[in-house]
Amino acid sequence: MYSCVHSISSTLFALPRIGLSLFENVAGRMVPLIALLPVVFVGGGACAQSMYKYQDEDGNWSFSDRPPPEEQVVEILDLSTGPVPPSVEVSTRIVEGRLRFTARNGYAVPVEVVLALDALRNLEYPLPNQAMRWIIDPESTQTMLELAALENNIVPAADYRYIWLPGDPRAVHTPDQPYRAPFAVATEYPISQTFPVGATHTTPDSYYAVDIAMPIGTDIYAARAGTVFEVASTNFRGGTDPEQDAAAANIVRIMHNDGSHAVYAHLNWNSIRVRPGDRVERGEYIADSGNTGFSSGPHLHFAVMVNRGLRLESVPVRFEGPNFAEIEPATGNTLIAY
Repeated sequence: MYSCVHSISSTLFALPRIGLSLFENVAGRMVPLIALLPVVFVGGGACAQSMYKYQDEDGNWSFSDRPPPEEQVVEILDLSTGPVPPSVEVSTRIVEGRLRFTARNGYAVPVEVVLALDALRNLEYPLPNQAMRWIIDPESTQTMLELAALENNIVPAADYRYIWLPGDPRAVHTPDQPYRAPFAVATEYPISQTFPVGATHTTPDSYYAVDIAMPIGTDIYAARAGTVFEVASTNFRGGTDPEQDAAAANIVRIMHNDGSHAVYAHLNWNSIRVRPGDRVERGEYIADSGNTGFSSGPHLHFAVMVNRGLRLESVPVRFEGPNFAEIEPATGNTLIAY
């Protein structure tokens, strides 16, 4: 499950660090298990936002995500936070004297789930070689585990926790062609940071990320076909304060056929044209670039990642060049879309 905390690593344009929070369920209560894994931009569907309406010293009406230092605030507008992101739930029920653990995956892609049993009451223990890790198919419900009751006159019960992460850890990044540059054909933009220059891309999720400087409102196209499985679209602010701004990046995440997924981050407010569950094709328009989140300048953060067993790692990408050649991105070079 993704929290509304998005931590993002900065680029030369202070690109936000992408952060993914894994959560666990403890006796029906969700609590952070790993506060900030260095992985991917996280959708901010649960984060409330406010906009302040006021008149400046010249009498002009202004709107800001931060209260003005002196001007009188006339109105505070609560902005929509968008749809509730998908989730994963593990529940139990007694079936014929056995306690059954069932996982429900609300994502349009597979998820990896790990279950931890803290206390069992009137229940047999799992076999010593029982792997407490499952891959749950997209938008499905699956029985994970069944434990038999030891005595018939005592109700069986368990205290348990679980964590999950989208993606199948068995996936191997095997693109069948170079990635398309994620903007309009015959246009070009500078690469402000990518591997091996690691000014701010210093964690496994961001080692091979590509930061592309471009004006706000630039059309963004899918670099590869896949299934959209999470978006955040209603964030409007950006800045260089990681505490205030890290959770405000708009993103699209698209799972590819080989199980890797791409993240497109810092997108413009309410510009995203795809929804979870949509199938998008290579070169399909998905959003506008922006400057949302922990960022000091307009740019697109593009990265491809693979689940390596409840952790996400970025992988190297090559873009398509002239005559279908493969182009390796390099900091300071210009990237052209073909």
